[in-house]
Amino acid sequence: MASQINKKMLWMLLVSLLLSNMQQRYFAARGKQQQVPCLFVFGDSLSDDGNNNNLVTLAKSNYPPYGIDFPKGPTGRFTNGRTIVDFIAEFLGFDNYIPPFATARGWEILKGVNYASGAAGIRIETGQTQGDRISMDRQLKNHQITLLEMNQMWGNHNKSTAEYLSKCIYVVAIGSNDYLNNYFLPQYYPTSTIYTPQQYAVVLNDQLSQQLTSLYKYGARKFAVFGLGAIGSIPIVRSSCGSGTNGSACVDNINNAVELFNVGLKSRVAALNHNLTCGSFVFINSTGIASTSPLLASLVSNVSCCEASSTTGQCVPSGSTCSNRSQYAFYDSIHPTQIVASVFAGRAYKAKSPSDAYPFDITHLAQH
Repeated sequence: MASQINKKMLWMLLVSLLLSNMQQRYFAARGKQQQVPCLFVFGDSLSDDGNNNNLVTLAKSNYPPYGIDFPKGPTGRFTNGRTIVDFIAEFLGFDNYIPPFATARGWEILKGVNYASGAAGIRIETGQTQGDRISMDRQLKNHQITLLEMNQMWGNHNKSTAEYLSKCIYVVAIGSNDYLNNYFLPQYYPTSTIYTPQQYAVVLNDQLSQQLTSLYKYGARKFAVFGLGAIGSIPIVRSSCGSGTNGSACVDNINNAVELFNVGLKSRVAALNHNLTCGSFVFINSTGIASTSPLLASLVSNVSCCEASSTTGQCVPSGSTCSNRSQYAFYDSIHPTQIVASVFAGRAYKAKSPSDAYPFDITHLAQH
């Protein structure tokens, strides 16, 4: 009996030493010490780094020319190089990118897990026309699996896991598909006949608030919640809307609906900060960052960099790409290039304008 207790104590000590060592030795390329012990990511294709690779789905990007500027090539990232969360991980001092839930194993999960899935949404039915995807609710269930594994590593000490999680940052960037692959596809989804844009924004924010509250109950305390970008202006939407006055009205309708969601989300963040007093919730103003960045304004934004499918908007396998990728806003007809991701991540991490992040940026969230 004493031998079993000693083994258990030894194991707990080793785990504690490992965690302490991880926090001290991880340094970013810029020489910064790792600012938080772990980073968890929830979202869609803007954040996915490989969770969809083995799913039966049209929403896949583990083939060239995706990853053309990423050291490991095509990994399941829907861009030419790094994603927004990849840059955020770098800014926070992580020496490696956060692994996808699909492949994260063992001690690796202690620095965080990426649960994001292409075509996923806040609503469970969102993206079903694309095939399989991991909805936000399923991502929460996958996070619970991770927490069980962490508890086992701590020797089933829930208190130790909770204390550890309270220092981690949770990035949540989801909702675009609830519009593009749900509300604005009336031939497949009834939501636009059930809800007005204002009502739908409320319904989405209600559900996302519940999902964030669930993460809080699991032990999360630091949240960076991204608002949606102007998805009505992405190339695939522009082309489907057509040109002329009708096309402009179509684009505006989508962007106006998304803005209703963003305004509501910022209010929900304020309410969560008030009601969940041990938590810190930050709203990242994606549309504001995009509209006030001189660099983004200078990029080609009406067409994709890669040869893209007219139906899926994704890069044609082994298709051609532009050579001047740093001058394009979109890699395929939906997803931003690495240069755009760096701008969004940079201003989310360290705001250049008071409107970039509310009530403060990710730098302050890490210290909070």
